[in-house]
Amino acid sequence: MIQSEPKLCAIVVTFNRLAQLQITLPSLRDQDVDTIVVVDNASTDGTAAWLATQTDNRVHVISMPNNTGGAGGFEAGMAYAAATLTPDWVVLMDDDARPQPGTLATFRSETPKLESSFPNLGVVVASVFYPNGTLCEMNRPSRNPFWNLGLFARTLLYGTRSGFHLKDADYAPDAPAIAIDVASFVGYFVHRRAWEKSGLPEGGLFIYGDDVLYSLRLRRAGFTMAFAPMIRFTHDCGTMGDGFVYRPLWKIYYHCRNGVSIARQAAGPLIFPLALAYYVTIWWRRGQACPADLRPGYYRMMKMGIMDGLLRRRGRKDAVHTYTY
Repeated sequence: MIQSEPKLCAIVVTFNRLAQLQITLPSLRDQDVDTIVVVDNASTDGTAAWLATQTDNRVHVISMPNNTGGAGGFEAGMAYAAATLTPDWVVLMDDDARPQPGTLATFRSETPKLESSFPNLGVVVASVFYPNGTLCEMNRPSRNPFWNLGLFARTLLYGTRSGFHLKDADYAPDAPAIAIDVASFVGYFVHRRAWEKSGLPEGGLFIYGDDVLYSLRLRRAGFTMAFAPMIRFTHDCGTMGDGFVYRPLWKIYYHCRNGVSIARQAAGPLIFPLALAYYVTIWWRRGQACPADLRPGYYRMMKMGIMDGLLRRRGRKDAVHTYTY
């Protein structure tokens, strides 16, 4: 009996970046993909009109009534794909991220080997690069240091993410696939078995941390995540300033609010207070790196985020969006 090839669906979330979407969607149409879901988060830049001109029957458009952020968009896209298109795999990406030529065909050819090497495979993660070919730091996968004493010790020793993030050598195209715990929603392939057992990403997070929390949830459910360096994406991003100080400044609120949940999920209830103290120290130091005129706003966003994170609040907080530095 000949087994049919798994169905693959690409999910793209977009908001007011039509120029990037006009690169990403055509590049996806040139890939080995069965369906493409574009979630338009109530864009106001002509995105809806342009999407209405698309004639490829593989492309499905979801028009959100308001901006639900990346988190809400990925939740909506996966829900639609699971209910309507019934793929075996979905691959998630932002509107400014796209698979390099031939990447989705490579995913199809590599997946049987990955499934035989990694038991209960739930997620396959691509390597991500800037357009100039350098590694995209914001999309560097990692292990959870709170689940590994050696990684935890190295993290404390060096005081940086280098203690638990993948090394540059792991990105070599001929390097072996390796197990990880956390990755970003760029080149993030999820198998049907994972969302059927563990549900969808949490849309109420709005932006930031939804990918980390979903990764940790799937890992806690017993699914394996494999980083496959031969599967390669390009991310044409530029939303962060020096030292990971987000612009506009209101993004700090979501970074810290959702970061509290990440600390709670990653460390567990016993170590959570120490993990949160570590995170807060990092956030405070980043505030010190801000220009002096931005620090009061930065620390206000940080404090509001921590408080709402501790109270487990979700959703878009309109009050913080007045900080537009």
